[in-house]
Amino acid sequence: MSLLACRKGLVKMRVSSIQLEIKQRPKVKTLEYLLNLIEQGRGSDLILLPEIWSIGYFSFSRYKSESETQDGLTVEALRQKAAELKSHIFTGSFIEREGEHLFNTTLLLNPEGNIIAKYRKIHLFGYHSEEKRLLQQGQEVVTAQTPWGRAGLSTCYDLRFPEFYRRMVDQGAGFFLVASAWPMARLDAWVLFNRARAHENLAYLFSCNCAGANEGHQFAGHSMFVDPMGKVVCEAGEEEEIITGEVNMSMVQEVRSDFSALEDRVFI
Repeated sequence: MSLLACRKGLVKMRVSSIQLEIKQRPKVKTLEYLLNLIEQGRGSDLILLPEIWSIGYFSFSRYKSESETQDGLTVEALRQKAAELKSHIFTGSFIEREGEHLFNTTLLLNPEGNIIAKYRKIHLFGYHSEEKRLLQQGQEVVTAQTPWGRAGLSTCYDLRFPEFYRRMVDQGAGFFLVASAWPMARLDAWVLFNRARAHENLAYLFSCNCAGANEGHQFAGHSMFVDPMGKVVCEAGEEEEIITGEVNMSMVQEVRSDFSALEDRVFI
């Protein structure tokens, strides 16, 4: 685990990102392993998990059989863990089943273990991927109020669409949460988009990517925390790792007040 203390400020938040190595194993075994990893984030205000961590993003043949409802075993276990640790948990995503439809869904849990936000991935990936064929598209941009400001929820491919993050800013978002299964083949784009989405919106961005490999695809890792000026203040490597950082959330308002780019937008 690496630890980074950021600038001192009035509104501090301690964040941990669990960059899990994806392995081919029963879902319940992965859940047990992850719950133990989350223990290392004890004391964090917010803990992030990656995209489709329980079976692996590229395990398309398992999507239907391993899908769960919002009240299933995985979510219930994470709700209990959030309450135990008294932390917010951004659950990463799971294949959610609702009737005959499947969604790539992420949740934000509060320290009581309650679901305070639910986001179904809007931008489904179709390039060398079955996600777009197998899953239903989400329809709602989602933000949620927290003690450190309003959070915007997003998943992986969403990073390529700046207008999506601007919509969250217009809803009051001061920081973004990103669950991802971004591949090593496009690592440069991952770093670029993490920094760009933060800086262009003068917001913090906290991401959690997968490590390891799944169905022949290597994940990029490099989960990171980026400040409102686009500076990477904490970054993982390529292997399984937990990064933890203490950030000054008042920096968002300080930067936006000092550098009025968001107010200078012209709508034409």
